[in-house]
Amino acid sequence: MQFDLTDEQRAIQDMARKFTADAITPHAAEWDEKHIFPRETVKAAAELGFGAIYVSEASGGIGLGRLEAALIMEAMAHGCPATSAFISIHNMASWMIDRYGSQAVKDAYLPSLVGCERIASYCLTEPSSGSDAAALRTRAERDGDHYVVSGSKAFISGGGVNDIYVTMVRTGEDGPKGISCLVIEKDMPGVSFGAQERKLGWHAQPTAQVNFDGVRVPVANRIGGEGEGFRIAMAGLDGGRLNIGACSLGGAQRALDDAIAYTRERRQFGKAIADFQNTQFTLADMETELQAARTLLYAAAARVTENAPDKTKFAAMAKRLATDTGSAVVDRALQLHGGYGYLQDYPVERFWRDLRVHRILEGTNEIMRMIVARELLRQ
Repeated sequence: MQFDLTDEQRAIQDMARKFTADAITPHAAEWDEKHIFPRETVKAAAELGFGAIYVSEASGGIGLGRLEAALIMEAMAHGCPATSAFISIHNMASWMIDRYGSQAVKDAYLPSLVGCERIASYCLTEPSSGSDAAALRTRAERDGDHYVVSGSKAFISGGGVNDIYVTMVRTGEDGPKGISCLVIEKDMPGVSFGAQERKLGWHAQPTAQVNFDGVRVPVANRIGGEGEGFRIAMAGLDGGRLNIGACSLGGAQRALDDAIAYTRERRQFGKAIADFQNTQFTLADMETELQAARTLLYAAAARVTENAPDKTKFAAMAKRLATDTGSAVVDRALQLHGGYGYLQDYPVERFWRDLRVHRILEGTNEIMRMIVARELLRQ
């Protein structure tokens, strides 16, 4: 069937679900409560190939498409959206090195990134440039066979913990054409980090500002040519937006599953609250909206894999719909739990907190609407 998964895709999905059930779900509440970054679990995911899902087989990855990646992210987010999203960002950065880096850069970094012996961050956002990413100020001045990098990046997942930072810097004129992309290592002199951010959710992954003070980065560490960094960054975000949408789908599916179980067990006025028509209507709407968002996201994933001309528009539409829907579904699931949904004894409050940020990162949902509208008006 046109909209069905293949046997291979179902096998990948089943493997990711089993890994989640065994290695993520039983521990996710503790990771959240104690702010534990589960590095060993990330490495265990990499042993299944989940650290390099769409890195080419020639570079040591498993060379899958974006739909397979979405299936994996969705499955892992059923246990912990924060951990799944963290692995997504590592995949995005690793893919950028594989897709646009020289053979020397690939040889230097991908062997350790594929197995998550080293983990990569994606560095675009700055304290003064969020949605207006092309206005970034981090500067890289050419000095012989090195760039000297100065500036700061904000809200970096893995900041202070990860080993590799795929960083967008300004090497030329103002605007997107003056931006290049460099691979910067944690231990390079002049790299430092701010305090860990205190966040509403995503407690299972570290987030911090990354600072560069005269960091000397070899020109050989540039990904692509000078001035190509913004285009490379946006190409990475097409896949990242699919993945974060998939994380919303997985988290929302968990919330729906839990809401169904809870409403069957919870009794009021002499019967299970699942027997009330209002509850049934709410559950039906949650399922319908979730399936609609999933269908669009899978269609967008196919377009990104095929490098279709409208891939960026579809990735933006899918990210917007999946993350808005995910938040709405989890919110209604919490409501169905009543007062218990507000307690940390039940997972739904954690999913409510974790999924809220998905409407902001990888491009806010307002920016997603701008991308879609721009493409429509360009036709």
